[in-house]
Order: sequence, then structure tokens, then C-alpha cells
Amino acid sequence: MNKKHYKFLDLKDVNAPLSNEINDAVSRVVNSGRYIGGPEVQNFEKILAETVGGGVEATGVSNGLDALRLIFRAYIEMGEMKPGDEVIVPANTYIASILAVTDNGLKPVFVEPDIRTLNLDTSLIEKHISPRTRAILTVHLYGRTCYDSTMQQTADKYGLKIVEDNAQAIGAGYSDRRQTGALGNAAAFSFYPTKNIGALGDAGAVTSRDSRLISTVKALANYGSDYRYHNIYQGLNCRLDPIQAAVLSCKLPYLADECKRRTLLASIYEKYINNPLVSKPLYTAHNDMVWHQYVIMTPHRQDLRTYLLENGVETEVHYPTPPHRQPCMREYSDLNLPVTDRIAREVVSLPISACTSADDAVEIAKIINNFSK
Repeated sequence: MNKKHYKFLDLKDVNAPLSNEINDAVSRVVNSGRYIGGPEVQNFEKILAETVGGGVEATGVSNGLDALRLIFRAYIEMGEMKPGDEVIVPANTYIASILAVTDNGLKPVFVEPDIRTLNLDTSLIEKHISPRTRAILTVHLYGRTCYDSTMQQTADKYGLKIVEDNAQAIGAGYSDRRQTGALGNAAAFSFYPTKNIGALGDAGAVTSRDSRLISTVKALANYGSDYRYHNIYQGLNCRLDPIQAAVLSCKLPYLADECKRRTLLASIYEKYINNPLVSKPLYTAHNDMVWHQYVIMTPHRQDLRTYLLENGVETEVHYPTPPHRQPCMREYSDLNLPVTDRIAREVVSLPISACTSADDAVEIAKIINNFSK
């Protein structure tokens, strides 16, 4: 039995290299006396917009789900959508993607993923469009860009918005060098602590080239107020905390390094994992994947996970229950989504965080190769 322990994730280890910068950022906010809004949030928004590029503006919000909720709510306030309208959504995603749609009285229309990418199959979008369809919600799941000419041409043909759930793919790109967050009409970001760039708590953001959308989201996130004590919408309290903004501002400059490190580990897994009982994720030489998770598939998931743990390798499952199988979405339980159901049964996430070294990845691959039934 392998003696070494391979952690899946330890946030203390992840943040340790930047501990001095993080402590300085937190102290700066504490000493400023400004604990809501202010220059730290504005600075973060500027850095994020510059990082994403493509001429976007950015506004910080409380978390990734709120970012997505606020985008759809803003489109409703702007008259672009109304309750009862339909949104094309990937069937294989974390439930937060769908909650943002249903929370606004919009109807999710589930579309199967491509089994090679585990992302929304863009070739299936058009046949699910109806006269009530108003948007395509694309999720860059596990860090892989989910956008192509088919999606854009379909959106253009039917006059649909493309909304990006970019909670897991900051730094990922598309073939023309654009980044996720600047591909569609608007994008939601999550900086949950486990993300490639994570805060010390909940944090999120919205990006868009549409200044009106950004100003509407900004107002909605601050009680619906366009200026102090003047409320143009019945809004929410979804503001980004200045401490989180300050922490993220010191982390964002290291995004390229983080993407490079994760890509190296993924390349090692790609090279060394060679077990017919395990399917590896699609690996390309492009910049369309930042490896938020390295997700393999096997019909023997529980046996493999037990075996790996016995050999010191921690794993996770993202995600064991798809949205249409969740108790809170019983109205969709009769949907026939075999590809989504298969993915939910078979996926296993391997260690790929800062806790994992290149040597660790080689050893984990060897352990996987010795798994048998």
C-alpha cells in the first residue's frame, strides 16, 4: 500500500505562497476604515476588466450565483426578458447555474452535453429553441471554454443573448484569443475559495461590454439604488466586500502562472494515465482549458475511489446528482438525458491544486494504472 498522502485540496497550502501579500491587503482595508465599497472594490473591478480584456467593464458582487442571478434580473429590468421566457441551459452543470434562471421566473430548457468535453453540445441548441427562447446560458465547466461559431451563429440567427457562467474558467480562451468572460453578452464569475483564483470567502463579479447592463447590475446589487437613498429598482444586497476585493486584486496578477501550473499537471496525467477502465478528459494544446478540475470517467467509480483512498489519493465527484435529478427540481425529473446521467454516475476529479506537485501527478497516474476489476 502506498504510504504517501495526496491531498485533493488544502486552502491553507494554496494561499501560503501569497500569505504576506494577502495579510497586507486585509490590513490595508482594516486600517482604511472603509468596509463597504470604496477604492478597493473599484481597483479590483479595473484589474478584472483588464485581465478579461475584450473591452468589458466589470462590477464586483457577493458571489457567483448572485452574479448570474443579477444578469438575468438586469435583462428583465431592461425589458430584454420577462418571467416565463426560456433559457437554453446545459443539463450537465452545478445546480447554481439553473437556480439563477429559475430564481428569475425564467424556464430552463435542458440540453445534453458532448461526452468528449462534458460541456453543452452546441450542435443540439437549435432544435431546442422555441418562440419563447431569449438566451443561451453556456457554462465553461471544469475550466473548459464552451463557446464556438455554432453557438454564436445560432444566437445571432434567433436574436438570443449569450450569458456565460464563468465560475470555473477564468483565464481560459477561445481560438481568436478572446477570453471567457468576454465571449458572450455578459458573464458571471465566482471567486469561491476553491476556484483557480479564490477569495477568502464568497465573492463574484459580472463582466460585459454593455454599459447599461453593468450599471443595472450595479444598482440591483445595491438595493436597486442608482445613488444614495434613491432606488430605481426593488433590488438586493449583493455587494462585494472590500476585503475580498483587496485579496483578489493581489491574486489576479498570478492568474497566468496558475493556469500554466494546472496545465502542466494535466499534461502529466494525460501522458502517464493508461488504464482501459478509465477515460481521460479531452486534452488539447490550445488555451481553451484552465483545468479547474481534472475529471476522469469510469463505470467503476466507487471501487476506483476506494482503491485510490487506500493508496493515499483523495478524490472528489463534481457532480454526483445533475440538476434535473435534484429534489427541488422534481418537475424536470422525467427528462430523458442519458448522457448527463452517465456523466453524473462516472466522473471522478483528481488532485490538481497547488497541493499537487509534478512528481505527485506521476505517482497518482501510476496508482491509477494499477487499478483493476
